[in-house]
Amino acid sequence: MTPRGAIMAGVTAVALLASGAVLASAINDLPQDAVPIQDATAALNRQTTPQTPPVEPAPEAAPAPASPIAVTPVTPPIVIAEEAEKADEEEKADEAPTKRVEAPAAPARRQRRRVAIVEAIDKITAESMRFEVEVGGRPVRFQRTLIFTARACEVSAPDEQVSDAVAYLEVSLQPRGVIQVSEPRQIFRGWMFASSPAVSGLQHPIYDAWIVGCKA
Repeated sequence: MTPRGAIMAGVTAVALLASGAVLASAINDLPQDAVPIQDATAALNRQTTPQTPPVEPAPEAAPAPASPIAVTPVTPPIVIAEEAEKADEEEKADEAPTKRVEAPAAPARRQRRRVAIVEAIDKITAESMRFEVEVGGRPVRFQRTLIFTARACEVSAPDEQVSDAVAYLEVSLQPRGVIQVSEPRQIFRGWMFASSPAVSGLQHPIYDAWIVGCKA
């Protein structure tokens, strides 16, 4: 092979590698079709972190003597009545418990999850589906038109009274075709709460969607 032919072959190989990388990046940015799941949502938001009981240290004390020690009884002193009452009052004052003011504990942080569980319904065909949307991953398309993107998904902390799941979602409309003639039109962006889907969910003339839970 001539030097010119070797140079041309190298340039061709580099061009093929660059085009392959661009094509792979474009494929990762395209929405994927929603896949129905059958996860039990009641167990999604529970805290499963085991709690290890604290280990108490051994008491500090001198070792036991090798042989018995003789104890000499002490003769009680004679105390006058007034001095005895005064001593009792001082002893009670010393034994009075001191009230401690404890600082309020800092609230625990919510735990973040990797996958948001979304449920959507087409109100015209009455078709509904529960599917997964990966946080920071590829968008998911529902009914060839609705595109979901998850930015965050959190579950309630152990010290919260209500077990809940919260997700930050972006929802866009873009009919799927052979050639995309229009840019996606965003119709929702914000936090959805699983405990109040009627308040925080997506409400559209054709579609409704809400968060169901978060999954690790």
